[in-house]
Amino acid sequence: MTYPGHWSQSQPDAPAIIMAGSGERTTFAELEDAANRGAHLLRDLGLARGDRFVLWSGNNPRFLEIAWTMNRSGLYMVPVAAKLHAEEAAFIINDCAASVIIVDSTLPHAQAFCERLETLCPNVRHAFAINGAPPGTRSWEAACAAMPATLIADPSPGRPMMYSSGTTGQPKGIRLPLVDGPFDAPPPFAPLMAHRYGSGPHTTFVLSAPLYHSGPLAMALAEQSLGATVLLFEQFDAQGMLRAIDTYRPERGQFVPTMFIRMLKLPPAVRERYDVSSLKVAIHSAAPCPVATKRAMIDWWGPVLEEIYGGTENAGSTMISSAEWLRKPGSVGRAAQGGIHVCDDDGNELPAGATGTVYFDCGAQFEYLGDAGKTAGARHPEHAGWSTFGDIGRVDEDGYLFLSDRRAFMIIAGGVNIYPQEAEDVLIAHPEVADVVVFGVPDPDMGEQVKAVVEPVNYTRAGPDFEAALIAYCRERLAGLKCPRSVDFERNLPRDDAGKIAKHALRSRYW
Repeated sequence: MTYPGHWSQSQPDAPAIIMAGSGERTTFAELEDAANRGAHLLRDLGLARGDRFVLWSGNNPRFLEIAWTMNRSGLYMVPVAAKLHAEEAAFIINDCAASVIIVDSTLPHAQAFCERLETLCPNVRHAFAINGAPPGTRSWEAACAAMPATLIADPSPGRPMMYSSGTTGQPKGIRLPLVDGPFDAPPPFAPLMAHRYGSGPHTTFVLSAPLYHSGPLAMALAEQSLGATVLLFEQFDAQGMLRAIDTYRPERGQFVPTMFIRMLKLPPAVRERYDVSSLKVAIHSAAPCPVATKRAMIDWWGPVLEEIYGGTENAGSTMISSAEWLRKPGSVGRAAQGGIHVCDDDGNELPAGATGTVYFDCGAQFEYLGDAGKTAGARHPEHAGWSTFGDIGRVDEDGYLFLSDRRAFMIIAGGVNIYPQEAEDVLIAHPEVADVVVFGVPDPDMGEQVKAVVEPVNYTRAGPDFEAALIAYCRERLAGLKCPRSVDFERNLPRDDAGKIAKHALRSRYW
């Protein structure tokens, strides 16, 4: 059985969601009823299979209820990042041509957005809010309560349509084709979660990354489809995560490297206070994990780390276990399906060990909404069915992929390609560095030079002496040309809720 409707019959009172902060629980019976009521409401509003609606929300039970509404009504749900400003959210709403939006009224910019809704989004016909109803909106919860809790007459699978981060321009919607077949077929991640990671009823999956990102949402839906409980954080907190693992004893969880770094930098006495032995699988994804960080986590938690590399476009993916990674430190694994091809700038395939653009041959079908040029740019110029996320890397003789960096972040200094991830991985291991980002800045002689921007653990250390110490620390571990020529300091590096630093925004200050 693989659907909340099945579990609402066999284990109706089992928790489908537990909020780690508030302790609020949603049972499988409540989840199923809410999803059905939402589907009836959207049908009554005129939405049919293939149409789009927007959900602008942080992590809360309504998010998953509405996601299951999407996944039985054949609709595209467009999630909007919680921290966006009113104008940024409006751009996505207008770009995807949504006539129905659902806004979390507790978000920082929700009230201002609702006050200007008619001006910002003139084509929106129905505006709802969860956790309240600001002027210009109706209560989603109240509207759903008036709907039947039965399945709609024409159920079919829906799909999220995520928007890219927009770091190199306006964000673009990534549209995958809707899946044909029964509405209650297993969602995409379910077989993986069941067969590789042991998901099933009466088990728990801890999640603190934002649900408006593709990986966390896909894993949450897969876990619930298998009858497991999602222990959901409103937002990540390092000590709070350890406390929750100690209290709720989850068997599995999803993390990003920044979370590992934050937990590792807690005082040893704090880390040792909590029992994390219940975790048998700690999946990490979303960004490359520094080798030293991953090794330290395996030393602490044991060989339970499982890495997945992929992307919203679903162009391809790799996986690697802790045991494999210890043999191939730094690798993100081998292809989960199909093959990997590393190509030069002209599209010629390179031999094992050579560095170039990484392509997968899975025949992925996706498009960037309204941008045929960007869609074409993600395809190989000659081989149909080969697609890329834009990452640079190499594949060794055993088929293991090692990533260098995003092509967009590559630094070219005096004609030499430099991948800033190498310096970032070194500097983040410094005990006095809370976070770091490295990128290229203009240089009159070399074209670009390497710059680091550091968030110190103690900001009083910021200054020329610490700058010199960090440069020396890096030069002891990397070739000089890969190390920063200068270091600036920030009290708090800007980042999104998933822990990714807004590198392009920082870099643009220097250009």
